[in-house]
Amino acid sequence: MAAPAPAPPDREEIVFLDVETTTPPRRVLLEFGAVVVCSRRLVDVSSYATLVRPADLDAVPDPTARCNGITRDTVVAAPPFRDVADNVYDSLHGRVWAGHNIVDFDSVIIRDAFAEIGRPPPEPKGMVDTLPLLTHWFGPRAGDMKLASLANYFGLGKQRHRSLDDVKMNIDVVKNCATVLFLEESLRGVVPTPQNMLEDATIRTQGTSDPATNRDYNELVGSHVEEMMIDTTKQMDARSSGGSSGFVELDDVSTESIEIKVVLLHRSRLRTIFHHKGAQLQLSCPGLEVRWVSTQFQPKLSIVVDIPDNLSKVLEFCDNLAQSESPEACSNSTWKPIIKRYGNATTRPTVWLKIATTIVNGNTAMYSTQICQKDCNGVIPKLASRKVDTAELESLQGNKVDAFFSLEIYDYKAKAGILLVAKRLDVHVLRDQA
Repeated sequence: MAAPAPAPPDREEIVFLDVETTTPPRRVLLEFGAVVVCSRRLVDVSSYATLVRPADLDAVPDPTARCNGITRDTVVAAPPFRDVADNVYDSLHGRVWAGHNIVDFDSVIIRDAFAEIGRPPPEPKGMVDTLPLLTHWFGPRAGDMKLASLANYFGLGKQRHRSLDDVKMNIDVVKNCATVLFLEESLRGVVPTPQNMLEDATIRTQGTSDPATNRDYNELVGSHVEEMMIDTTKQMDARSSGGSSGFVELDDVSTESIEIKVVLLHRSRLRTIFHHKGAQLQLSCPGLEVRWVSTQFQPKLSIVVDIPDNLSKVLEFCDNLAQSESPEACSNSTWKPIIKRYGNATTRPTVWLKIATTIVNGNTAMYSTQICQKDCNGVIPKLASRKVDTAELESLQGNKVDAFFSLEIYDYKAKAGILLVAKRLDVHVLRDQA
């Protein structure tokens, strides 16, 4: 089939778009939606939406779907992408594309769909990715900057995760953000309006045809955020090297102040973290007994420790919060509880603490976790920044440690949960062992 004729050069409208797909690991297009708006007034010019029947219906969840509600029965009577490709192409080609996380997600799905039917994809005049755009302009005031969080912030209702509804919600979010910024900044002489917000991002992407080259703006915002996070982490590590600054003691933890945030990193990567009273949640807990040490799967090293009831309550709260609000919990991965009990139900709860390591020269593992020795004379470095010695590490078994650790949410190889990463361990040494 011959490629459609190039779009006329005067397509000045912006097309907001969204796609719905199956869940990972395989992304299959299930729905496409687009609203064309006037770039000067942001009023609707036209809209188009369609369900898409994939070639492999077994890829569609059945009988229910966890996020968008699209099931096999929903798409069984829908047209294949080949039959709607002309309409999708005409909606997109030659216009500025806008959407939430479209650079790394929606535009890639669209290109893959056209490639599967052997046709050249539509090309954008420019791209406006509202995820980094609103993160840059609007900051963290709406939480994790997901579309659902932004819509909730402005009272726009619950996100349906259906293409046309999400597109319209995205447009309303942009208008609301611009209105708030207009009111805040007008007295300072800086007036971000819907038009100049979008034009600013469009200028940054004007004239590029490959979405992979449209990431300069995303990387600029993302690298700035990541640099701030790295600086903060270094400051915390520097302070904690002589004590527990930057780590919250259990008696100071308020579960009402714990929340989930999604932070934009370099190259538009997102990371889910726990926040507590305006800072990343990192905990300190003294006197944890090491039940055993795992050194079998080097360089992945861990220790299992018994935990007290107050730590157990905090971790259970974080586990439940992550399962209900984190993006990782919306995948098909199996959620692994953070707390485990071995033996009967009356035994003390335990957790795994990861010992962080760094590979040097391709095959040498060095400790990244700072491991110190604590006795009646104080705390001195013991294994910090040294080559991993499994025998020495296994000698920790049966000892008690003061642990300083972070909580990291993961989704890897069909498993999701919370990983506890030890930043520092102070190993208790009795006088007769010193």
